[in-house]
Amino acid sequence: MITLQNIEFSYEEKKVLHDISLTINKGEKVVLLGSNGSGKSTLLRILAALYFPKKGEYLFHTKKVSKKNIDKNFRKKVGILFQNPESMIFNPTVKDEIAFSLREFDEENIDKKVLAISEKFGIAHLLDKNPLELSGGEKQKVVLASILIYEPEILLLDEPTAAMDPRTTGWFVDLMLEIETTVIVATHDLSIAYEVSNRAIVLDEKHTMVYDGDIEKLFKDLQTLQKANLIHKHKHRHKKDFTHSHYHLHF
Repeated sequence: MITLQNIEFSYEEKKVLHDISLTINKGEKVVLLGSNGSGKSTLLRILAALYFPKKGEYLFHTKKVSKKNIDKNFRKKVGILFQNPESMIFNPTVKDEIAFSLREFDEENIDKKVLAISEKFGIAHLLDKNPLELSGGEKQKVVLASILIYEPEILLLDEPTAAMDPRTTGWFVDLMLEIETTVIVATHDLSIAYEVSNRAIVLDEKHTMVYDGDIEKLFKDLQTLQKANLIHKHKHRHKKDFTHSHYHLHF
């Protein structure tokens, strides 16, 4: 479904992705792990064709993705959720926000579809509200609903639980296990990663891919986790007379 071949990307002189190659199959749920600044968000934007690689190729259903061939059909197949939901909200009501993409894609039965997904997401009572006045978790639900309502083939999520409280985070994990959409979740939260996927791709602080495989095995690979700055080590006090150091996961 998705193939990246030797992808390179830079902002002016600053390289943020180096020699990234991977394949993602239809129906997979993959977590993209790395510390802040590792290139996770940039990679998602390349997959959404918001950015284009400086070198290498991006193939979607075996066809090369480039500025010349991005159209409404591609946009309907790939949905992306940014870390800050406010950057994606621009309609006066929740109902308008969720319905916007359906209108853009000339869909039918818009009101019926908006009501159905808002009830599924537990936000039907918010339809007449200004989305910018909602809590962080509610905003994420609204934006996620506005993407899933047009049924993209691929869902790209950038730190989706950053603004969610524990209850909403639990709801999100359940949703990820329920939907059949191909999903790529960028996060540095290993607890969320473990819940939503069996496959992990890890970027290190040099913007290279240092792991692609089973998440259970990754959690036992302290060297890779440390290299990617996903675990840290500090002193830990037991009572008042005993202190030692051990690794901590970034949950």
